[in-house]
Amino acid sequence: MTTRTSRFFAAVVLLASPLAADGGWTQFRGGPEQHGIAETTLPAELQVAWTFEIPDGIEATAAIAAGKAYVGGLDGKLYALGLADGKLLWTYEAGEDEIKSSPLVLGDTVYFGDEYGRFHAVDAANGERRWVTEAEAGVTGSPNLASSPGKDPCVLFGSYDAFIYCVAPKDGTVIWKVETEGYVHGTPAVSAGRAISSGCDGFLRMLDAATGAEVRKVPAGGYVAASPSVDGGRAIFGTFQNQVLSIDLASGEIAWTYEDPERPFPFYSSAAVTDRLVIVGGRDKRVHAIDKSSGKAVWTHTLRGRVDASPVVVGEKVYVADQSGVVAALHLKDGSVAWQFETGDGFTASPAVGEGHLVIGTQSGVVYGFAGGKP
Repeated sequence: MTTRTSRFFAAVVLLASPLAADGGWTQFRGGPEQHGIAETTLPAELQVAWTFEIPDGIEATAAIAAGKAYVGGLDGKLYALGLADGKLLWTYEAGEDEIKSSPLVLGDTVYFGDEYGRFHAVDAANGERRWVTEAEAGVTGSPNLASSPGKDPCVLFGSYDAFIYCVAPKDGTVIWKVETEGYVHGTPAVSAGRAISSGCDGFLRMLDAATGAEVRKVPAGGYVAASPSVDGGRAIFGTFQNQVLSIDLASGEIAWTYEDPERPFPFYSSAAVTDRLVIVGGRDKRVHAIDKSSGKAVWTHTLRGRVDASPVVVGEKVYVADQSGVVAALHLKDGSVAWQFETGDGFTASPAVGEGHLVIGTQSGVVYGFAGGKP
């Protein structure tokens, strides 16, 4: 690598890390392994600091970086808002197609896809277009950063054209792409030089991040829309066959399977993973906390609507949102409610938590910025 490339590589790896010094939320699920853990603090009682309205609604989770919240709308626009006050800083028009792909912020660039199949790189400071690369169908999942020793980094994303793409961050050049057997809805995780993707074709794929070569393919037993979380050498995700799976990446064996025999419902939500628990929302209107080692139920919490939004862990609480319009903080120890706010409007987007704020958009298009109350 050249000196310039080496510096670029180091910068994007640092900024993609969930342990970034600013405590931001620079990508869907918070970091490359997609644990869903925020490295910031929130007050016990959150209050609405601001709201902002986006026409046509919101399904994409926001990104938070350097005092800004980046939110994609179903109106085909990406919005940059001031994190402190919610004021509009700039708008980028991606096109007429919806944005469901949550942004990835790397340094001074924001990356995301749209439903036409275009993958965009935008200047984070002013919203000017840097480049666009096109897939053959919609890009619903969010991007992730893949890095390998001695290789230039690349930005990963999946498409409904059934391919996983790896493109150069600087200009969008396709470094490699791998065909799957179905839509790629979720976001590939990145761990130990591997890109790990759970797809709608019902397989978990492990790819060499540098070349795209397939390392292993494991049957998941059904359609998967959730993005995998990788922890301790295992990939953890829910399926539309009403199960949550923990798959050993070294052997390809299923370590455990979680399923509620009395109320079997699909899992669309991506899991948050702590040192002890796997926490995932279900279409049974419940949040499930599962023992990470055994796959046994620890607790469940029932909400009024199905839980498609992915949970986010902050300290000893997990923040969840449902289709009835409730956003809540639950105690990790037992699932009891620590804080709750009712919007009256459903959530598909997940909470984004960073820099002392929680940002989330509703299906009708209201972005809520939560923070501490005034002294």
